[in-house]
Amino acid sequence: MKMNAVVAGVGMTRFGKHLDIGLKSLGTEAVKAALEDAGMDAADLDAAYVGNAVAGLITGQECIRGQVILRSMGIGRIPVVNVENACGTASTALNMACMTVSTGCYDVVLALGVEKLQHPDKAKMFAAFGSGADVEELEATVAGFYKDQAGKEDAASSAGAGKKRSVFMDFYASIARAHMREYGTTVEQIAGVSAKNSLHGSFNPRAQFREVMTVEEVLAAPMVAEPLTRPMCSPIADGAAAVIIVSERKARELGLERPVKVASSALHSGWDHGPDEPDTVSLCAGEAFEEAGVGPEDIGVIELHDASAIGELVAYDSLGICPKGESGKLIEEGATKLGGRLPINTSGGLLRKGHPIGATGIAQIVELTEQLQGRAGKRQVEGVVAALAENGGGVLNNEAACMCVTILTR
Repeated sequence: MKMNAVVAGVGMTRFGKHLDIGLKSLGTEAVKAALEDAGMDAADLDAAYVGNAVAGLITGQECIRGQVILRSMGIGRIPVVNVENACGTASTALNMACMTVSTGCYDVVLALGVEKLQHPDKAKMFAAFGSGADVEELEATVAGFYKDQAGKEDAASSAGAGKKRSVFMDFYASIARAHMREYGTTVEQIAGVSAKNSLHGSFNPRAQFREVMTVEEVLAAPMVAEPLTRPMCSPIADGAAAVIIVSERKARELGLERPVKVASSALHSGWDHGPDEPDTVSLCAGEAFEEAGVGPEDIGVIELHDASAIGELVAYDSLGICPKGESGKLIEEGATKLGGRLPINTSGGLLRKGHPIGATGIAQIVELTEQLQGRAGKRQVEGVVAALAENGGGVLNNEAACMCVTILTR
């Protein structure tokens, strides 16, 4: 559908380990920052979509997560819709907020993503990630990640999945091995993604990790799941991000100085398709480009779902940034680094900014909005008129269970 939605304000917390800060405090910080950025008050809100994926498993808060967070800061009465959609939770909340504004239901809507993942019991954290797959088939799913081309299972390599690490790292490790086998992608190229994003993250005061790493340092780090070392895997984080979405009419009424338009937002679920059919990322991207009336050549900066370094390379393929299988070359050439022809994950990405599941998608929108408004500081990409966010989550049949691609324009 044609969008009639404008970003009026954005805000987010620093992502990281916040054991002493609860959901309500994290959410409040992000919402207040977004309202202040928009020059608006809580009383201006017509509705809210609040994204959170795993609070029920980590904190025990279920059912009314959004109402609990917003009432703690005095926001009530308005419709509050709780959204849960794995790692694509926040972008789904944004998609719904934009649709309700675009259809004329509301003029001012809050989209908030917030997550508490850090917990003294690490097994609880890893179990929360495991819930993003079919739990009835989880053991068989993990075993499938470690079957060789002859179908033989490597049980030793799968040991610890879901107990000592997120099962999603085993999922990405299997993708990495397949990509290396099929396209000749090297482990140095995969490590190059982490090194690039560490440079970008060093410029981001809200990133969880800000030290710069070389390819050699990435490769020398502890192994998580072959061939992925720790810096090739996104860290567990707590955090929140919020955006105020308004109609174009309201934007004019407010006299916004630097409005950012949500030109399109395409949301789909994975499905059983043939190997030669487009995957969910390609489907969403094609739809988003068509709805926005722009092409890949118009995009000046991208934030994408690098839950693992290989995930970024695979996204290059699916988004049409390069011919399929040649994504590793873009890293070697520096094409997606700040100063390159298409900077990607200028925030540091999930690898350095952190990955609080329910907040990640809106955090991408925060970064891209600031890029389009020329206020990204040392991360600024000059001359950006259109930006793209790709965010998905969950895994079913070796593919993302949900996917969202959003295009913003100046």
